[in-house]
Amino acid sequence: MSLLTNQSTIPPSSSSSARPSKSFIFHPISNIVAFGSMVLVEGFNKDWSVSWVHAWTVTNGIITQVKEYFNTSVTVTRFGDGGSIASSPGITSQPRANCQSVWQSKVSDNKSVPGLVLAL
Repeated sequence: MSLLTNQSTIPPSSSSSARPSKSFIFHPISNIVAFGSMVLVEGFNKDWSVSWVHAWTVTNGIITQVKEYFNTSVTVTRFGDGGSIASSPGITSQPRANCQSVWQSKVSDNKSVPGLVLAL
């Protein structure tokens, strides 16, 4: 498994003619961070010119789910109850959602890439 061996023989989607002859090596460029059961790590492979983010779900110390994103800007956002607001006295208050960005990947080489939001 690439996650455990730090290598993958199956490279990210690209045409076979453009693939280097080397294996795809996962070298993290930042610290591993955790938010509850979600663990995130990101990296960049210079040989392939590919940014990557791994999002692991860990349950009872076991990785139960792995999501892998290539050349994608990933933002982790925490959603919560932001209390309530009232427009004027005597009018029933309305719930307000609270949204806070807690982590964002770094896109290498200032590439224009698709974005993805992971909600906590």
